[in-house]
Amino acid sequence: MTMRLVVACVAVIVASGCGARKSSLLLERNARGPLNEAWLVAKRFEWHLEPVRQTQTQQGIEVMVNHASREFLDHFFKNHDLFGEYAGRNPYYLENVVFYVQISNKSDEKIFMDPGSFTLLDDRGNQYSMIGMDYVTALGEARAPFATATRGVLEDARPAYFGIGLPVGKMVSAKPQGQFALLKQSALQAGYYYPGVVHDGIIAFWNPSTNATKLKLFITNVKTDFSADNLPKTSLEFVFVFDATTSDAPSR
Repeated sequence: MTMRLVVACVAVIVASGCGARKSSLLLERNARGPLNEAWLVAKRFEWHLEPVRQTQTQQGIEVMVNHASREFLDHFFKNHDLFGEYAGRNPYYLENVVFYVQISNKSDEKIFMDPGSFTLLDDRGNQYSMIGMDYVTALGEARAPFATATRGVLEDARPAYFGIGLPVGKMVSAKPQGQFALLKQSALQAGYYYPGVVHDGIIAFWNPSTNATKLKLFITNVKTDFSADNLPKTSLEFVFVFDATTSDAPSR
């Protein structure tokens, strides 16, 4: 009787909005572009970009960009040599277009790079900013099935004064640690890269408009040639152009 009461309470809590409420991050517009394109972005499509892998070099700074397909990401995140105990399921979703980026500083100067300034453009007039792990985990939480939320609450139920204590705060705010760890460890990091440093990682954006046929990825604001006052005299920009096609998304 007590357990049936717990299940009923959980159902009321989740159905009332606690389990399905979207993060404010997901209520933002996903692109800077025309309003009539807004409902065509961040859809569940799998992208095919060509050429898949591109490399450019300027002033001794080599940038390699590889479109990270679903197959690429599945193999990448299952690599125990890279992620140890957290290796497992790809933490990104079909609403995301993802790139693997490698930066090689072959110059004689330190450089500074901030992935947060990287930008993706499509040929429909839309501009996309890089999304961080908060957006990806918010998307995951919004799509978590009712059964998963309910099971998590029941497993953590504890005896209380009136019989059973429900950890409602945990149900609302808990994040899957494995997914968070993979996003954190794989992300391309901002900062100074000194001569000889090779740094790689993942960057992600919301899926461009489903009507797009061309994408441009801007690895921008790469600062170099620093003065004695540590002020950059040069800012470089690497532009990678892709032909884009989509296919219907498989179930996730």
